Amino acid sequence: MKILIWHVHGSWLNPFVQGPDEYLIPVLPDRGPDGLGRARTWTWPQSARELAPEQLREEGCDVVVLQRPHEIELLEEWTGLRAGVDVPAVYVEHNTPAGPAAATRHPLADRTDIPVVHVTDFNALMWDCGDAPTTVIDHGIVDPGYRYTGEEERLGVVVNEPVRRWRVAGTDVLLRIADELPVAVHGMGMAALAERAPHLAGHLHEDVPQDAMHDLLACHRAYLHPYRWTSLGLSLLEAMTLGMPVLALASTAAPEAVPDEAGVVSSDPDVLAAAARRWLADPDEARERGLAARAHALDRFGLDRFLADWQQLLKEVAR
Repeated sequence: MKILIWHVHGSWLNPFVQGPDEYLIPVLPDRGPDGLGRARTWTWPQSARELAPEQLREEGCDVVVLQRPHEIELLEEWTGLRAGVDVPAVYVEHNTPAGPAAATRHPLADRTDIPVVHVTDFNALMWDCGDAPTTVIDHGIVDPGYRYTGEEERLGVVVNEPVRRWRVAGTDVLLRIADELPVAVHGMGMAALAERAPHLAGHLHEDVPQDAMHDLLACHRAYLHPYRWTSLGLSLLEAMTLGMPVLALASTAAPEAVPDEAGVVSSDPDVLAAAARRWLADPDEARERGLAARAHALDRFGLDRFLADWQQLLKEVAR
């Protein structure tokens, strides 16, 4: 199949384009949000092709995978095709509601011709999708390989724009723990965090390419996931596949994603800090937990399962 899909969430799209189809990725001269094109920090197969809007009109597609409401209008403007009418379509909902929890109506709630695909059961539970058909396809991870060393007695964190996304990302929780324990943070927007937390100087890593970040992250004794409100967070799953033991707030889909043997999940930051102290003092327990985390992540969030689920859905929609 020829699948038209915008490059919106690179970490999610990376496993998606590893499938057996052709992936048509819109590109614009400025490579802005509506035309980012192919990834520059991941290795994508040649079957993921960049096409300008006029090329998309000529090429056509068998199905379109939408991820933002305005892509419905972009599709018609660029190709003349109406999503769910002239071309089969699905809509991937990556995020939790931005409005009131459990009471926000989804933008596609009144459409019955475009299925909404949630990336977690938690997302599906929180969104009011009205009459739209819905399903859940859990995240998939391209296995980075076991890289854990845990040699640095420090907690690793991955968060983009931690100051702008303060409570959503749990940055206040992160800094509360960082007041007591050594922490390193990876992501975009580290300069703003440095202004708020000067004591983290030297341990803030700005926008490191994914492969290099995996190696940096795996040196830390454990992974801390302080997010309050998101669907799940692919960085948590990536940390688990690296072989890291994980500490996560008991919100979002984390309680279902992290079994007891793989880490500690709690709504009490003090419980997470206590577990972190124990692992910092006991590298053997940390390593054992990390091995369990990796085994679980590969089993539940493996690439083969993810691609098989998507193949089944796309073929059904295309028919």
